[in-house]
Amino acid sequence: MDAPATTPMMTQYLALKREAGECLLFYRMGDFFELFFDDAREAARILDIALTTRGEHGGAPIPMCGVPVHAAESYLARLIRAGCRLAIAEQVETPEAAKRRGGSKALVARDIVRFVTAGTLTEEALLEPRRANVLAAVCEVRGAIGIAACDISTGRMELEDCAPEMLGAALARLGPTEVVAPEGWEQAPDDAIARPAAGFASDAGEAKLKDLHGVATLDGFGQFGRAMLAAAGGLLAYLDHVGRGRMPLLLPPVARAPAQTMAMDEATRASLEVLAASQGGRKGSLIDAIDRCVTGAGARALAEDLSAPLTDLAAIQARLALVSWLHDDPLLRGDLRTVLRALPDIGRALGRVVAGRGSPRDLGQIRDGLAEARRVRDHLAQREDRPALLDALMPALGGHGALTDLYTRALVPSPPTTRDQGGYIAEGYDAALDALRQTSGHARRAIAALEAKYRAETGIAALKIRHNGVLGYFVEVPARAADALMAPESGFTHRQTMAGAVRFNALALHEEASRIAESGGHALAAEEAHFEELVAHAVAAREAIALTATALARIDVAAGQAERAAEGRWALPHVVDAPCLAITGGRHPVVEAALAETRGGGAQRFVANDCTLSPEDRLWLIGGPNMGGKSTFLRQNALIVLLAQAGGFVPADSATVGLVDRLFSRVGASDNLARGRSTFMVEMVETAAILAQATERSFVILDEVGRGTSTYDGLALAWAVVEAVHETNRCRCLFATHYHELTRLAETCDALSLHHVRAREWKGDLVLLHELAEGPADKSYGLAVARLAGVPPAVVKRARAVLDKLEKGRAATGGLAAGLDDLPLFAAAAAAEEEQCDELRERLKALDVDALSPREALDELYRLKREADPG
Repeated sequence: MDAPATTPMMTQYLALKREAGECLLFYRMGDFFELFFDDAREAARILDIALTTRGEHGGAPIPMCGVPVHAAESYLARLIRAGCRLAIAEQVETPEAAKRRGGSKALVARDIVRFVTAGTLTEEALLEPRRANVLAAVCEVRGAIGIAACDISTGRMELEDCAPEMLGAALARLGPTEVVAPEGWEQAPDDAIARPAAGFASDAGEAKLKDLHGVATLDGFGQFGRAMLAAAGGLLAYLDHVGRGRMPLLLPPVARAPAQTMAMDEATRASLEVLAASQGGRKGSLIDAIDRCVTGAGARALAEDLSAPLTDLAAIQARLALVSWLHDDPLLRGDLRTVLRALPDIGRALGRVVAGRGSPRDLGQIRDGLAEARRVRDHLAQREDRPALLDALMPALGGHGALTDLYTRALVPSPPTTRDQGGYIAEGYDAALDALRQTSGHARRAIAALEAKYRAETGIAALKIRHNGVLGYFVEVPARAADALMAPESGFTHRQTMAGAVRFNALALHEEASRIAESGGHALAAEEAHFEELVAHAVAAREAIALTATALARIDVAAGQAERAAEGRWALPHVVDAPCLAITGGRHPVVEAALAETRGGGAQRFVANDCTLSPEDRLWLIGGPNMGGKSTFLRQNALIVLLAQAGGFVPADSATVGLVDRLFSRVGASDNLARGRSTFMVEMVETAAILAQATERSFVILDEVGRGTSTYDGLALAWAVVEAVHETNRCRCLFATHYHELTRLAETCDALSLHHVRAREWKGDLVLLHELAEGPADKSYGLAVARLAGVPPAVVKRARAVLDKLEKGRAATGGLAAGLDDLPLFAAAAAAEEEQCDELRERLKALDVDALSPREALDELYRLKREADPG
C-alpha cells in the first residue's frame, strides 16, 4: 500500500534517519527491516536484492528494499564487509501498547537501539573466529599521541602513548577494523571516523574508567598518561553512542609500554607478511604457516604474539619453557589438544552476554568451557615438572565451581540460540515452571482427545485441529464435508473458508487453547526471569571468566607452537641479551611449507643457510643473481628473530638470537598512488625511517637499495646507506645488492663482510643453487636469468653485445666506482664537509664590511664563491 511521505510512519523514519547520520538505517516493520531512499539503493547494490518503491516523496517514488529479521545477520555481515555502518531501529512497544496509548491508528514507537560498525561486533556470525576485532581511538595531547584499543567481543582493553611519527607503526601492530579520532585533527588516520572532540578529554576518560570499573583510583590497573586517558575517553564515548547507553564487556585497562615489545613499522609487517600475504588474505602469510592452534581464542592470541614480539628476556624464556615442555611430551600434548579442540569460545560468549546480546547457548558455552577448564587444571596438576608459566596460569583454570554447578542445574544440556520459544531451563530447576509446562502438556493432550471426539461425533475422518499465528487453534475439514458443521446446532462456529477447506471454532477447543496460551505465556515469562538471573551471575564473574579464557588461549598457543615445532623439526632458540645472531640451517617457514605442499610434483627441498652476525661482523653485503634466494635469505632470518622473541621454536637446526628492539625490513616495494609516491619514493621513505630509527640493538634487512633510479644515483645512494648503517646505526644488518662496486666497502668498513648466493652456468643454462657462500659474487648472471625467464633469444643476444661494449668501456675508464677508493668514510666525509663550511663562516666573520669599497666587496664575494664551489 502506498504511503505518502507526510504519513506518521515516514515522518518517524526521517527523524530516525537524521539521528542515524551516515549510517544505513534498518527500520523494523513487522518481520522485515526496511531501507529507504539512498540507503535502499546502496544496500540493494551491495546485497544484490530487489529495489522496489513505496509511496512518494517530493513527487518521486521512494526507493525501498528490505531483509527478513530472522536472516538479518547474514545481510549485516555483507554490508559490514563492504565498509558500511548501520543503525538498527526496532519497535520499542507492542501494537497493543500503541493502541492503548493513541487509539487504533497509533503508530508503534521505534527507536535506534544500536549502531552496528566493524569495530563493535559481538555476534558470532559476524566475527572471524581466528582474528581479533579491534576498535581503536587515537588523539593528541601536548605532542603525545594517545591510543586506546579494545576488542569488545572479549573485553580486552589496552592504553598506550607514542610519538606522532610512531602512530602508523602502533596502528599496524593493533590492526584495528575501525579507528575513531577527534573532528578536525589533521594527523588523524585517513580512514578514521570523526567524533566530537569534546569526548577526547583526559579528565572525562579517567572518570568514565573509574565509574565503569567501580574504583576510586586507576592506580591498581597501572599508570596512565593524559594522552592515554584522553583516547580512552573518546573510545568510551563512541561505545556509549553505538550501544545507545549500554556498554559492552570491557575488562580493566592495561597500560602498554612501547619498550615491552619489538617495534615494527607498517612497511616491515607488510614486507614480512606476518598476518597477511602480499596479495591479501591469510594464505601464504607467516601465521598461516605456523598456526596449529585448535581454538579461535588461541589463534587470536598467536596473532597478537606475532604482531608484538617481546623484548623482555624473562617473559620470552617463560613462553619458550612452556612450549619446550609440551614439545618434549607428545602424549600430554595430544591429550591436551584433544580437550582444547572441543572447547567453546567462552571469551566471546561472555562478551555477548555482558553486551545484552547473549543467548541460552552462550550461557551453555560458558558452563561447558569452565567445566572443561577445571578438568584441564586437574589433569595438569598431577604433573610435578610443570614450567613456571603453566603454574602461573593454573589458578585461572578453576574457581568457578559454584557457577558451573548453577548452570548445570538450571540449563538443558544443549540450550537453543534464541529465547523466544523457551525450553532452555532444565526440568527440576523450578517446580512452578515444571507445573506450568505440565499444564500446557495436559492441554495439548486434551486437544488431541478433542480431535478424536470431534471425528467420532461428526463422522468426518479427515477432521483435524490445527494452529497458526493468526487464528490460534481451529478445526479444519474438507470443503465437501463442511455443511454439517455449518448448521447452527452443530456447536461449531465458522471462522474461515479456504479453497479446499473450511475452518471452524468450538467452545471446548477455545477453552483448551486459552489454557495452553496462558500456561505457555507464564512459562516463557518464568524462563525469561531465570535467564536474566543467570546472566547476572556471569556478569558478576566476568573478570574471572575472562582470565580463564585467556589462560586457555595461552595454553593452546604453546601446544600449537610445540606441535608445529615437532611437525617441522624446528629448534628451540637460545635468546640472549647481546647484539648477536647465530643461525645454523635456517629456513623460511612460509617458503618451506609451500615447497612441502608441491614436493609430490617434483619440487626441490628448501636449501637451508647459516647466518652469523656479531659486533665484529654485523653487516653482511650479499650479492648474486636474481631468483638466487637473496630476498628469501633476508626474510627468513628476520622471521626467525621474530618467532624467537614471540616465544616459539624456529625453523633452523639451531639458533642463538640476541634481543632485537626494532625490526626493519625494506625488501620489495610498490607504488603508493594514493599518496602520490612512486616505487623509488616509497623505497627512500622506508630507508629514511630505518636510518633515523635503527639502534645498535636493531636488526635490519635491506634489499636492492637504489635500484629505482639511475645507475649512478642508485650506486651513490646504496654506498652512502651502507656506510651510514655501518658507521652511525651500527646495527645488525643484511644488505642485498646487485652493485658489485659496493664490495670495495669491505676494505674500509671493519664490521662488513662479503657474501653471495651461489649459481653456475652449465652448458648454457643457469643453475641456481640457493646456497650462501663467503666472498663477492663473480658475476651477476643477469642475461642468464633473462633467458631463463623466457626473454626472446634475439633480445638476449643483442643485450650481450651491448654488455660487452659497456664492460670494455668500464675497463678503460675505471668503471662506475672509479675514484671511490679515495673517498673518506661516511663520518669522516660529513666532518670534512662541516669543516669546509666552518672555514667559510670564519672568513665571513672576519670581514669588516663597512671598510670595504664596492669594488673590494665584489672581489671578496667572487673569492668566497670560488672556495665554496671550486668546480
